[in-house]
Amino acid sequence: MRRLRDLWLGAHRWFALSLGWVLGLMGLTGALLVIAPPLDEQLHPQLFKVVTHDASGIADHRATLPLEAIRSRLGAEFGKKAGLSFLPPREADDSLSVLVRGGAWKGTVYIDPLSGAELGRRGENEGIVNFLFKLHSSLFMDDVGRSVLAVIALCYLLLLVTGLILWWPRAGQSGWRIELRKGLVRSLFDLHRVAGATLGVLIAISVATGVYMAWQPLRGFVTTLSGDKPMRAPALPLASRGAAGARLPLDTLVDAARAEFPQSRVYLVQVPAKADLPVHVRLHVPDDPHPNGRTLVWVDPVTGKVLAAQRWNKLDIGARAVAVVYPLHTGVLGGPVLEGVVMVNGVTLAGMAVTGLWLWWRRRAMRSARRVSRVAAGDGRNVR
Repeated sequence: MRRLRDLWLGAHRWFALSLGWVLGLMGLTGALLVIAPPLDEQLHPQLFKVVTHDASGIADHRATLPLEAIRSRLGAEFGKKAGLSFLPPREADDSLSVLVRGGAWKGTVYIDPLSGAELGRRGENEGIVNFLFKLHSSLFMDDVGRSVLAVIALCYLLLLVTGLILWWPRAGQSGWRIELRKGLVRSLFDLHRVAGATLGVLIAISVATGVYMAWQPLRGFVTTLSGDKPMRAPALPLASRGAAGARLPLDTLVDAARAEFPQSRVYLVQVPAKADLPVHVRLHVPDDPHPNGRTLVWVDPVTGKVLAAQRWNKLDIGARAVAVVYPLHTGVLGGPVLEGVVMVNGVTLAGMAVTGLWLWWRRRAMRSARRVSRVAAGDGRNVR
């Protein structure tokens, strides 16, 4: 039995020392991402908010500018190779965000939707939120980083299982006792094992949901396993590909998409750089648990015809699950309470990585000191 326990302990330490620091980093960045976006908006209101009242408090009743006017201006600046994704304001005083991808510059441009004036811009890695998100979701390695994180998430499950086996109380012992009066090493050891046993499963949910969102092949696997067919974006008709210069105004295309789901709110309007792709509009319908919506519409930019429209609860099961997985991972699904749980999970995971590493180093140093002491004592006896 002792040999088996040593085997579990060795496996737990090996996984923790080799990959635990990455898990801790993911936990810490995930916790920070809960509070970073609202804090960023508070610190940089000039990017996210617009003035909707004059000095006397009279409301500005001007209509928002057409998206087509903004698209034309940004298209002329960034060129034909750049794809543009528009995030319309949710509130009356919100700015319009435009994500620029595929050209010489990648980032976000913030625009006053009433006047069309540019409020500022950020590169894709500029700003604390962008930095944390890129680090948390892909380690700054895009698809390769997401695959690496998926493998590391599997290792967390092995850490959880081996940790629970090592924690499991033996006869006459309590697995929940935290002794704070027997030195720092004992205190951290008890905190490490009790925190892992208490929150390990909740942390596993956060890890698993994060991998599900970040790693696309997993969604496809779930869909295939269920016997369903993965969702595919429709192809643009050949006639429209040859008439790419005769595009309809972007606002007309958005209206066509919204007509499919009249009670929806527009979250994203994606204008691809490639002329052979349709305009993609992402909508939020009232019963969608995803805060950004997962109802998808593709529109022919030349004819204005809707090529495909899929409500969030009619998507293939792998894609449909994202509507619940994303708000569960971020905590939005449960409001401030669940967001608090997500933060605690992240901080705990980071704390377990730090305490585990410190405990391993400290005990190794103590064993080395004892060996040196025994050798010195033996030398002394030999001298006498």
